Amino acid sequence: MDAQLIAFTGVAAGMVALPGADFTVVVRNALASRTAGLATALGVAGGLLVHTALAVAGLAAVLVTMPVLFRTVQLLGGAYVLYLGISALYAIRRRVSEEGRAPDRAPGPEGAKGPEGAEGARGPEGLGRALRQGFLTNALNPKAPVLFLSLLPQFVPDGQPPLPRTLLLAALVVALALVWFSALALLVDRLGRWLRRPRTARAIEGGSGVALTGLGLALVTGPLLR
Repeated sequence: MDAQLIAFTGVAAGMVALPGADFTVVVRNALASRTAGLATALGVAGGLLVHTALAVAGLAAVLVTMPVLFRTVQLLGGAYVLYLGISALYAIRRRVSEEGRAPDRAPGPEGAKGPEGAEGARGPEGLGRALRQGFLTNALNPKAPVLFLSLLPQFVPDGQPPLPRTLLLAALVVALALVWFSALALLVDRLGRWLRRPRTARAIEGGSGVALTGLGLALVTGPLLR
């Protein structure tokens, strides 16, 4: 039994399941539709694939040795997360305005709003948007490849070739993310009848909007204050 592999699985599972921007975006899009949530989960896994590939190739070290590049990527990632948060808050404001002019009713599957609140999330365009949001939210986090670069070597046994082992560990992280975020999207959809009630949906989307806006502000202002 590979004790190091088991230990890494536990560490990686904890890292993947830790609530953050990925978690918030998946929940928010899963409220629009199950397929949008699953597309977002796939996008998050794709972003992790980029990070783990960078770590395996050793390219993440460039971010450590070039602070300007690191901070530029961090600003881009923070700006995108901030954009998602502001979009969510704006969608709530617009929906409240629309509901003030029409009878209040819970949106069914056909009436669900897309991830950005304006368009449906069931067509190819809406699913593509959800996939892109999941991917960019994860891929534009510059701290992830640095974390993997420092973490993966710790679980390569002495005497083993590092490349096959790190490839295995990287694939395990991506698989865990795909399983976790897909399960999260399905859970949100399972509870959809309750979660999509107008007041509940507004509360969840408002919470996700505030969380994403706060996280985006922290990511944007962090590099500027250093």
